[in-house]
Amino acid sequence: MKSSILRQLVILPLLTACMALLYACSGQLGRAAATPTPVTREVVLTQGASIALGSVASPNAASNGAQLKLERVNDSRCRKGMVCVWAGYISYSFVLTGTDGSTSQFVLSDNMPNARPSITEQGWTITLTGLEPQAAPAKDEITPNYRVSLRVSNAPSS
Repeated sequence: MKSSILRQLVILPLLTACMALLYACSGQLGRAAATPTPVTREVVLTQGASIALGSVASPNAASNGAQLKLERVNDSRCRKGMVCVWAGYISYSFVLTGTDGSTSQFVLSDNMPNARPSITEQGWTITLTGLEPQAAPAKDEITPNYRVSLRVSNAPSS
């Protein structure tokens, strides 16, 4: 009888401690999964193209997440061989569609008045990093198919 009571006094606290440890570990795993892993990637878009931002954060992510689309490239720079009264600028119009279906429209530009080369929308920071071709086309050339390079990040701002 003494052995049975002694066993219960040892086993019951050990079992309780194990259950508490399992509960604490499961809570940590749940919180870690809810916070997205900070990711920064370089992407290239052409006019009309879009990218699933979930694929930026995780290459195996479902495509029904947030999407970034390059709606339009507006190139008002002075074409080679033309006489212009101003140099002009090039700007890029984007639409960001959130996972909930909400949309944000914004313009990025390196030198356009009232525009910025970087923006943070819906938890994503999108920054211009390059353009191909960089030079303005000649006066008789057709408008090129611009390739816009961006850095896309879901890392929190510091």
